[in-house]
Amino acid sequence: MKNLSQNNSLRNIAIIAHVDHGKTTLVDAMFKQSGVYRDNQVTEERAMDSMDIEKERGITITAKNCSVSWHGTKINILDTPGHADFGGEVERALSMVDGAILLVDASEGPLPQTRFVLKKALERGLVVIVCINKIDRKDARPHEVIDEVLDLFIDLDATEEQLDFPILYAVGRDGVASLTLEEQGKDLKPLFDMILKKIPAPAYDEESTFKMLVSDLGYSDYLGRLAIGKIRSNITNINDGLIIFNEKGESKPARVSKIQSYSGMELVDNTNPQPGDILVVAGMAEVTIGDTICSKDNTEPLPRISVDEPTVAMKFTINKSPLAGKEGKIVQAAKIKERLAKEVLRNVSIKVEDAAEKDSFIVKGRGELQLAILIEEMRREGFELNVGRPQVIFKKQDGIRLEPVENVYIDCEEPYLGVITEKLSMRKGRMTNLVNKGTGRVRAEFSIPSRGLIGYRDDFLTDTKGTGIINTLFAGYEEYRGDFPVRHTGSLVSDRAGVAVGYGLFHLEPRGQLFVVPGDAVYEGMVIGEYNKDNDLNVNPCKEKKLTNMRASGKDEALTLRPILPMTLEKAIHFIADDEMVEVTPQSIRIRKIILSAQERHTLRGKKLQGIEDLDD
Repeated sequence: MKNLSQNNSLRNIAIIAHVDHGKTTLVDAMFKQSGVYRDNQVTEERAMDSMDIEKERGITITAKNCSVSWHGTKINILDTPGHADFGGEVERALSMVDGAILLVDASEGPLPQTRFVLKKALERGLVVIVCINKIDRKDARPHEVIDEVLDLFIDLDATEEQLDFPILYAVGRDGVASLTLEEQGKDLKPLFDMILKKIPAPAYDEESTFKMLVSDLGYSDYLGRLAIGKIRSNITNINDGLIIFNEKGESKPARVSKIQSYSGMELVDNTNPQPGDILVVAGMAEVTIGDTICSKDNTEPLPRISVDEPTVAMKFTINKSPLAGKEGKIVQAAKIKERLAKEVLRNVSIKVEDAAEKDSFIVKGRGELQLAILIEEMRREGFELNVGRPQVIFKKQDGIRLEPVENVYIDCEEPYLGVITEKLSMRKGRMTNLVNKGTGRVRAEFSIPSRGLIGYRDDFLTDTKGTGIINTLFAGYEEYRGDFPVRHTGSLVSDRAGVAVGYGLFHLEPRGQLFVVPGDAVYEGMVIGEYNKDNDLNVNPCKEKKLTNMRASGKDEALTLRPILPMTLEKAIHFIADDEMVEVTPQSIRIRKIILSAQERHTLRGKKLQGIEDLDD
């Protein structure tokens, strides 16, 4: 770009933070005070969390665009996820903005994901406004938190200009902000004014004809695929014929059927787009994230969006259980492949490959939660499928096997630290830091292989009686740290098809924790519980009491079974061993052996043992 100009009637910002530090709630307040809502309009909390799963879990999963107007200036806002697994969404959002509001909880301070999102913002050279949120908390410590934020900026090699960040204090839930702690905030005027004052207006190349980087994709039943991105040039020749530069650098002709932009949360037609604005362009069926849409006289595409590589993979396959097709509408491999391809188009951090087995696919992502969310979405759309245990993605460098490693940050009550340290050590974790301020709670940091965290969160919550806080941050690749057992218990496996019966289940309860209740359909090879010992046990959950014509001396007592917690998708994914899969349908979550036949599993186990004996000889 030669002659850069600025469009002072626009500002593009992202709101970034650790999970649950109040991003979406703050956006709600910005809507209300900027006139997006009518005075008498009924609104819902966390309006930007539009997906059902986001509302249920209270987390943001996808980055979303919206806009507000303040004193004649349009402010495009991107609400980003706070969970590490959705880092690709954050990177996508940051490619469209010129500045960011970093929200930090006044009590918790900077947490692992705060580091991740701030690092990405600083690397892009964005102007950052620090907003200390939730200052009304009884345990708020804003002065200490500011020092911790400054230390974080220094640790991330921020420039002198970036270190001179403006600070605001806010209670996002109440919609108030102030420049100092002493002031009594009345509204968000200080925040809006700070955005106009500190966030630079979007720059564009005055001499260049139309050019836009596709940072996101949407879909409309009426318009088809929607390309979303920021205009990087002057607005000329937009209707004179466009081209798209794809991943290979090849150009193809393109046609625009409609141009829209954001007004509040709504999309409105935009017949006169401004340089630097975020547009939604319809009419291009083959566009993907990272492509450049530009006038046909352009010869150089914009640099593509790059995101961190996936670290976890799972196998997706068609449902081959005896109960397949009874609860879901979509069971075909071609439909599953089509759905996964659609996910790849709108999610830059997901990759899909064909597996060696027929009708199977390897799906790679940034974490098990990200993949679990994808499976849950497919389940709600009517899909039936089987998924395998999450596996980390290894690398080889100079003949050395490398594995992904995470930094784990633990905040727990002091008595629980011993069992946490013991369990993480068994999973090849190493303690790197411990802070005990004598308050009864301690903060510990560990370095642990990513595979050691698969299935650990449930154990952590149990060990800390629900009072512990665990956060993780991807730290890179290190040399393989060695094997460790993923599970210390086995599975109770049904040896026949039928319906679970109370009498049979009652006599299986001493063997372990059951997953099924009387009346549930079962089949051979289905896992109906967790065995107390470390091997598998084939059992008969359909066993009924034998009836005789002899009366007992006392009448039969009613059998009372222990209540069980319903099997959830994430619980099932965490539980399964390498020889098991999760059967996912719109109505049920079941666990099954990959090989259903008990006889075939017995034969295969015998062959493996024979192979070990041969090696010993």
